[in-house]
This record gives sequence, C-alpha cells and structure tokens, in this order.
Amino acid sequence: MDEAGATRRAALDTVGDIEPAGLRGRIESWLEEGSMVPGALTIHCAHTLTDQPVGQEDTLGDPIAERAGGVQLIYEGLRLARELSHEEPWKDGDSDEADLRILVSDVLVARGFFLLARTGAADKAVETVRAFGRDQTIGRETDDSSFDRNLEADTLELAAIAGSDFANVEVPTRLREYVIERGSELTDAGFPPAEQFFTESDRDWFRGLQPDSSGGDGLTTSVDD
Repeated sequence: MDEAGATRRAALDTVGDIEPAGLRGRIESWLEEGSMVPGALTIHCAHTLTDQPVGQEDTLGDPIAERAGGVQLIYEGLRLARELSHEEPWKDGDSDEADLRILVSDVLVARGFFLLARTGAADKAVETVRAFGRDQTIGRETDDSSFDRNLEADTLELAAIAGSDFANVEVPTRLREYVIERGSELTDAGFPPAEQFFTESDRDWFRGLQPDSSGGDGLTTSVDD
C-alpha cells in the first residue's frame, strides 16, 4: 500500500474545487512538496486496527483516505503558518505575496477541519491548532525554537487518534507510546519523506498490532499491554 500517495491524492482531491485557479495552484504546489508522514500514519493506524484497505488510486469517498487527507491538510496549513512566522515576509514589503500565503494556510486548515469535523478526531484537531498558536507565541517571546517541533509531535498524535477512531477504538497504549517516541526523535521542525520515516521495522511493528485473526473478537493482546 502506498500510504503517502493515497494521502497526497486525498488532500489534492479535497482542494480540487478551489477558485480561482491561481490560488488552487499555490495550494497544490505546497501539498506536492510536503512530507506525507501525518496522513500515512493515519492510514497505518486505521488499516492496522481494522484490516480494511485504502483505495490504491481513487481516494474519492474513501473514508480512511479522507481522514488521512484531513490530518495532512491541517498539518500543511500550520506548517506554512510556522514558516511565515519565521520569515515575516510583510517586513520585506511584499504584502500581497504574504497575504496570499496566509490565505493558502487558512484554506488548508479549513479544509482539513471539514474532513475531520464529524469524526472522533475533531476535538484533537482543534486542540492541535490552539496548541500551535500558544507554542508560536511562547517561542517568539522566549526566542526558543524548540517549541516549533511541538507541531510535529501533536500532529502525530492527531493522526493516531484519527486512525484509531476509524476503527472505533481508543488509541492503544502501545501505539500512543510509539507516537510519543517517534515525535521525540525529531531533532528539527518538519518531517522527512514518508518512505524514510517509516522503515520496514516500523511496518513490522504495525503488523504486530493487527486484529486477532484466530477467531477472537478483540485485538491481539499486544495492543493493550
């Protein structure tokens, strides 16, 4: 399964109706260059806990892909806002360009909220945006760039919640611990490409969380220990 590809397609599908075309093009360009780790993790969690595949090509109407797209869009919007907060392009006199990039950020977050609004991840999505605002304020006041990395950690948690909620379960303890550990490993703001972030050992780890196929009605005991 190409989780990163499915995420990107779902995100692009969601913004495909935005007008004018110039704005849509800027949004699509930003999505094309981003790492799809948040959405891919959402798919990993949902697929692992339900054993339900996500569409390989057509993501329109695919509930897992839409959740992945929602998580990804919120992250991409906040990632752009973080970049703008550091660059402060308004000081260079190009206010029109800066305003356009702010609009792109707002649209991305809004479309992400739309996809997650009726899911159990909606509250965490709101919390993620609020935490981002607080972290950026504190970071600027204290000149502490370490607050920037909180966005990635919070987004990984959002992805785990969105994926687990699809399976109608709380985030398993081991999965929550995995997310916290992976977030703590990031030394810089931003994610590497999904194919670098998720190694074969990660895929093996997720397979260990798959539903019990022996005829039982619960997850493997490794999920809840």
